[in-house]
Amino acid sequence: MSTIQLPNTASLRSDFIWGVSTSSFQIEGATREDGRGASIWDVYCQNGTIKNHDTGDVACDHYHRYREDVALMKALGVQAYRFSIAWPRILPQGRGAANEAGLSFYDRLIDELLAAGIEPWLCLYHWDLPQALEEHGGWQNREMATWFADYTALVATRFGDRVKRFATFNEPSIFSLFSRSLGERDRSSEEKLHRMIHNVNLAHGAAVDVLRANVAGASIGCIHNRQPCRPSSSSEADAAAAARLDVYWNSVFPDPQCRGAYPESMRAAIEPHLQPGDMARICRPVDWFGLNHYSPVYVKADPVSMLGYGFGDKPAGAPLTPIDWPVDPEAFSDTLQSVHDRYGLPIYVLENGYGNFDQPDQNGAVIDTGRIEFLKAYIAAMAAAACRGVDVRGYFVWSLLDNFEWDSGYSIRFGLAYVDYASLRRTPKSSFDWYAGLIKAGQP
Repeated sequence: MSTIQLPNTASLRSDFIWGVSTSSFQIEGATREDGRGASIWDVYCQNGTIKNHDTGDVACDHYHRYREDVALMKALGVQAYRFSIAWPRILPQGRGAANEAGLSFYDRLIDELLAAGIEPWLCLYHWDLPQALEEHGGWQNREMATWFADYTALVATRFGDRVKRFATFNEPSIFSLFSRSLGERDRSSEEKLHRMIHNVNLAHGAAVDVLRANVAGASIGCIHNRQPCRPSSSSEADAAAAARLDVYWNSVFPDPQCRGAYPESMRAAIEPHLQPGDMARICRPVDWFGLNHYSPVYVKADPVSMLGYGFGDKPAGAPLTPIDWPVDPEAFSDTLQSVHDRYGLPIYVLENGYGNFDQPDQNGAVIDTGRIEFLKAYIAAMAAAACRGVDVRGYFVWSLLDNFEWDSGYSIRFGLAYVDYASLRRTPKSSFDWYAGLIKAGQP
């Protein structure tokens, strides 16, 4: 057990939920087994641009080791687990005939979680679009809203007897801004970006309606990545670039979904894609706001980029994680406050965590003191926001396991448990024990 003291969480609700999060492509592996179709990330990995030419083919092999991973969660003491469904695992073509083997995998996972006393939080989409739908235009195609609704209906009718917590999307601002679907990111793609944003919002609204119709007692939200966008210098150009990115990063999805209107500065850009009734289709009642937060981003003007921004220098002397992300718990507290003030919904923090290059010591232990210090500071900042009246009801660490971190492959580790990718052995880190102690200390 770590000797780093626990933060004061007395201001949190008595029914506060502690959890962990993962996503399908990042941990499951088994990409060619039991009838699973290809996703856009399977195809993207094949071009060799991922660091070290890594792929998601095996990942953490969660598909075969899910029982071991649920046992880890039970040992950790979490009350909830947020995971995502791999759309191509249950609908290999993205639509049409369902794959019973894929559905059965999630049946087994959900049943294992419930047997362990852990509530499943199911995210419908964490970036692994079926490649078959990409070949029909992907998120550029307005029909995606219908296809996503049909996929949601399959999930809802199969799992809704046991799962009540549903998220429609994870981080739509991130997968739209940095999409595999946009091709070259020059000014000619701006129209594609706006079309994609609107189609994703339409799909969100359609999915909410499907879940309401098919799952008694459903509790529904969307998970938004929100990071303060700060100018990297005092120049007016950098300030304008930061403000522009802030709209695309932080507002263009939650504003229409929760407030019924796009941010004013981009309504003209979205207007060509609007059809009568669209805003009512998008703004459907949700039960909570899912927040992913890591750090502020520092922005500079870049007139040749698609949206006129680039990532600029961080302030000199600012504390950074080993992967060069700023450590700024106050920004987390401020973000919680701004979400509370703007959207008026209960907040669940569904990702927060610390990237590192962890390695076992000579005794095989993984001592990740930096991660513990980070979690302590950020949880304390969350508790301070709750003390001010922010309605925050849960906190999920990213992530349970070290995993495939997108373009970084397996080079960066966020897990509470270390994964030896050669043997696939899981080893709880010192942060695992610390978080277990925090959860236990908060129980009556």
